Amino acid sequence: MMQLFYASTSAYVRKVIVCAIVLGLVDALERLDSAAHPIVRDERIAAFNPLAKVPALRTENGMCLYDSRVICEYLNARAQGDLFPANGDARWRSLARQALGDGIIDAALLARYEFSARPPEKQWQDWADAQLKKVAAALSDIEAQVSGFSDQPDDIGLIAIGCALGYLDFRFAGLNWRDRHPLTATWFAVFDAHPAMAATRPHV
Repeated sequence: MMQLFYASTSAYVRKVIVCAIVLGLVDALERLDSAAHPIVRDERIAAFNPLAKVPALRTENGMCLYDSRVICEYLNARAQGDLFPANGDARWRSLARQALGDGIIDAALLARYEFSARPPEKQWQDWADAQLKKVAAALSDIEAQVSGFSDQPDDIGLIAIGCALGYLDFRFAGLNWRDRHPLTATWFAVFDAHPAMAATRPHV
């Protein structure tokens, strides 16, 4: 059985689990508890990933994989799935959308860590605001292209974007992103209701 260091609040872990569900591999994953933190290193994760970040996966033959992009592609190859288009414009479009979704998560995490991980005297509001400006720009880009999205988690780019939007709901509800992005809101209402998404919504 594959082993996965897991955190229910991680959007990157959610990406992996959604892929595993869609690909029919979720029962082949043993989920291991972890306490990933930007300051306090969890040495249990470090045994799988020297960066001590989740997700981190160990395959049955002992190979360690880390970064959600690598793990998701591994699972897709293992299941002979089609979450990653093989070639042509479809592949590059899918990978670019994955980068957009992951970029939202990256920026949102940096904004959150500025206040949850740094002492008050070292916090910098301008830094957090700059990260959230990236999030806003990415949301505008999604709004411009969302009419071409499938409403099913059948593509790694859409899974990444869906997990990013779910993370904003979880950690940045005050952004009210739906107010300025109605087309994205309509798409996400259907996409997030898919069983693979509904089963993996983040929680404390």
